[in-house]
Amino acid sequence: MLDLIKDRFELEEVDMRRYSPLTLAFIGDCVFDLVIRTVVVERANQAPQKLHKKKSDIVKAPTQARMAEVLADEFNAEEEDHYRRGRNAKSYTSAKNAKINDYRKATGLEAVMGYLYMTGQNDRIVDLIKKGLEKMEIEL
Repeated sequence: MLDLIKDRFELEEVDMRRYSPLTLAFIGDCVFDLVIRTVVVERANQAPQKLHKKKSDIVKAPTQARMAEVLADEFNAEEEDHYRRGRNAKSYTSAKNAKINDYRKATGLEAVMGYLYMTGQNDRIVDLIKKGLEKMEIEL
């Protein structure tokens, strides 16, 4: 999808080092959300309120923080670096109903997702999210 977007909007390649960890987390949040929404919708054709509840339980900061913890040993060196940079980035906002530590870990996970998306590693995104859900014993 990224290649299609870049092609149709005539976007130039950008060196990954130019993206801040919070920029990667910005796009990574959407990517993570899209994967979870896709699984939720494909598993059950339900009322939007039920779908939203299932999705929200996964994409909230405390759950993402827990996923980051269970995936820590799965990250390769590059992913680990993006996680650390995202987790340590100074954000001027915080999640509603989330502890700052959870918010930072969630931001780190989102930065990894953003990095993977922007480098076209869609298989890795899906594999990590699936593995994280399995390790946390979450069934969608």
